Amino acid sequence: MNTMVIEQTDLPIKALHKGKVRDLYEYDDKMLIVTTDRISAFDVVLPNPIPSKGVCLTQLSKFWFEYMKNLLPNHVISTDVNEFPTDLRKYKQQLANRSMLVKKTKVIPIECIVRGYISGSAWSSYKKDQTVCGITLPRGMRESDPFDEPLFTPSTKAASGHDINISYEEMKKQVGHDVATQLKDYSLRIYQTAAEYARKRGIIIADTKFEFGMFNDEIIWIDEALTPDSSRFWPADGYTPGASQPSFDKQYVRDYLNSTGWDHQSTPPQLPKKVISETTRKYQEAYEKITGKPFRF
Repeated sequence: MNTMVIEQTDLPIKALHKGKVRDLYEYDDKMLIVTTDRISAFDVVLPNPIPSKGVCLTQLSKFWFEYMKNLLPNHVISTDVNEFPTDLRKYKQQLANRSMLVKKTKVIPIECIVRGYISGSAWSSYKKDQTVCGITLPRGMRESDPFDEPLFTPSTKAASGHDINISYEEMKKQVGHDVATQLKDYSLRIYQTAAEYARKRGIIIADTKFEFGMFNDEIIWIDEALTPDSSRFWPADGYTPGASQPSFDKQYVRDYLNSTGWDHQSTPPQLPKKVISETTRKYQEAYEKITGKPFRF
């Protein structure tokens, strides 16, 4: 197993963007995405990396992109460093199992969020005024209850800081009716297909988010796919509505941070070794449950 921890990369090719977790590079008319072991919570990068996290996210995305390839197009060209251009292969130690060579797209600046269950910020909003992202919901819902139908709740995609929830009508104003309709349709179809598959593997996908881009005038699925960073994964065998659920995602880290009294604005606290190791375990367990394969990289 590759135990190298990669917090950041510095490849001698044009850097396009260093995100909270991913480092993006330009290579000819393509992009190279390297998923580091950085972890963010509440839109802030935390001081401690999570070993093997970048590998886990990349390999899960690889699985889902492959699983959904007949449902919609995606941006993946290759996730195998041995298939990368020759001058990139020399950086195999940094890139192995945590990088994707992808099509370069014009990113559509919308986070496409689908919620199958009421949790997190949706639950907080519901308790205030019985709405989630402007959608009025029935009375009497409990935390972690399923919605009658999955909700599509888009947000703006902020370059830094917090994304802002917007209504579907506002989304149509920003990207146009046809694009908005296609994004909503794709998002709900991906979620419903993935949720049905994952439930058979013992995981409830409570909510998730997707990103899309334009490539040759076609909308394609980009970035990551149904990972513990972009989704809320719950163990199905312990699901009990009426309370928060244990999870295979970074909710464990969020819960720890909240227990410290951190204000989500100042410098975040260091993560204890136990929190780091348990987060690594949860990510790898999610990979193994979903793919049916041992995490060996």
